Amino acid sequence: MPLIFRGLGTAVPEQTVNQTESTTLSEWVSADRPDRASLVRRIQRRSQVQTRGSVLLTGDTKQAIDQRLPFYGVESPSTAERMEAYRLNASLLALKACKRALAESQISAGVITHLITISCTGFHAPGVDCDLMDQLELSPHIQRTHLGFMGCHAALNGLRVAHAFVDADPNAVVLLCAVELCSIHMQYGWNPEHVVANTLFADGAAALVATDSESSTQKPTSAGISLKASGSTLIPGTHDLMHWQIGDHGFSMGLSPKVPEAIASALQPWLSEWLDAHGTDLNSIQHCAIHPGGPRILQVCADSLSLKEDQLSHSRHILSHYGNMSSATILFVLEHMRQHGCHGPCVALAFGPGLCAEVALMTL
Repeated sequence: MPLIFRGLGTAVPEQTVNQTESTTLSEWVSADRPDRASLVRRIQRRSQVQTRGSVLLTGDTKQAIDQRLPFYGVESPSTAERMEAYRLNASLLALKACKRALAESQISAGVITHLITISCTGFHAPGVDCDLMDQLELSPHIQRTHLGFMGCHAALNGLRVAHAFVDADPNAVVLLCAVELCSIHMQYGWNPEHVVANTLFADGAAALVATDSESSTQKPTSAGISLKASGSTLIPGTHDLMHWQIGDHGFSMGLSPKVPEAIASALQPWLSEWLDAHGTDLNSIQHCAIHPGGPRILQVCADSLSLKEDQLSHSRHILSHYGNMSSATILFVLEHMRQHGCHGPCVALAFGPGLCAEVALMTL
């Protein structure tokens, strides 16, 4: 049975930085290489990220960026300090997204049977899941599952888990929430991969309420999205191209410039075979929700799959206005597509460390 989205909600921090402010910040944390300032500015322009949010921003928006971001000083914050920032902020952002999803679903929080939380940017226990149980007054008997440290494609993994829950129990009502605070992991010094990560990543949360297609829970409200199937592939020989590691000063992203090339070589043959196994093909797919890991990722997907520009417009919009919010981002793309009246077959794609590609076949 398909997994039906009954409600979908997103949330971002109240304050954002624009590309000019982001460039100033990147130049500052890379101050040990002032000769590379022009390269930093060029990377910022090519990122296509115009604005992005951070829970760390405070004060008057008219102030200079270094005054609005006191978390980052002369010394790089320790991992312990960054995890405390995660503990203080992650649940607040997740709660906003969950409340919006529940409100649209018209399903009472007390009816939720399964809670799936997703994050790769922080750890603490009791965690976001327990905070959501308290704040939303979920049942103490709810079944909790947390997907951690899987990276940008993790929301699609979460949807697979949710689908399995409703397949196993037709009465299951799932609340899924992905929350990422990427801005707490800005890296100091000059490292090209860190400079790129500092440019792209941002904070955000997205949540959905889902049941099977025949659920009689409350009113038959639907967010207009159904998940039919999902799949995954690990691209051989790419383990060293993307990584996410815990260090003494936060989590460090390794992002090789060879990632787009690796995706380009493997994507079309694998996806075509997978779609054929599910009785369809790329020509029958009207919409593509591609995780905007960066502009080059979007372009290689377009070239490999012969996509039209309007099939990338929603992913480009999210990248431009919100940045890469890791696991939450693909749900932002789906929400934007829904808001703009997209209907019909849709393929959702996201990529993460491994190098791994995740796919979901949906109907909007």
